[in-house]
Amino acid sequence: MRNATTRTVYHTKPQRRNGGFTLLELLVALALLTVLFAALYGTFFALTRGRDAATSGMETRRELRTTLDQVRRELSGAFIRGPAPLGVKPLVPFVVEDRDSFGKPASTLTFTTFVPPRSDSAPTSDQVTVRYRIVEHEKRLELTREAQDRYLAGTPVPYPQMEDVEGFLVECYDGSKWVRSWDTTPGLNSGLPKAVRVTIRLKEGEEINEFSTIATPRVTGK
Repeated sequence: MRNATTRTVYHTKPQRRNGGFTLLELLVALALLTVLFAALYGTFFALTRGRDAATSGMETRRELRTTLDQVRRELSGAFIRGPAPLGVKPLVPFVVEDRDSFGKPASTLTFTTFVPPRSDSAPTSDQVTVRYRIVEHEKRLELTREAQDRYLAGTPVPYPQMEDVEGFLVECYDGSKWVRSWDTTPGLNSGLPKAVRVTIRLKEGEEINEFSTIATPRVTGK
């Protein structure tokens, strides 16, 4: 009679892993989060810069349209007066000076024009002397405008019409060619130009673009 051999089998249960993360896993997760946040940060600020640039560009174009339209309307009503006896009527000239600033065109435009009556009760006439010129401000060019009632005393205060321009050029058409200087002071030009072309240069991105308007003085003066 054979003796049965009894075998005892021991089953080893796998050890259950602790629920925490290792230091390596935490470092990898932090690195991934850093990359993700950096990408989101860059995208957000790129969109913000793009939005700000678009808004600034729209505002600049609006100022440009307003300025060119205003200059055209004022030039359309420009007039001159010739010499007169002392104390009767002062000379009202039309002057364009060809200048430059940092190698950029910086014309000066001075003329007298008719303007609509004001809505308030201030004592004013319908004739205003206007001057457009370039002023250097913090190494940038600024187009300013001065306006003074012809019959009122005082010193006009320059008003910043457009900031950060790349040039302001005024050209006059004498009937055969465009010139950059004009002066109706006796002995120079005898009357108003046939047409006046005003050009404003702006930097848009990496390019410098030109925007122009042409005005025709319609008032005849002697």
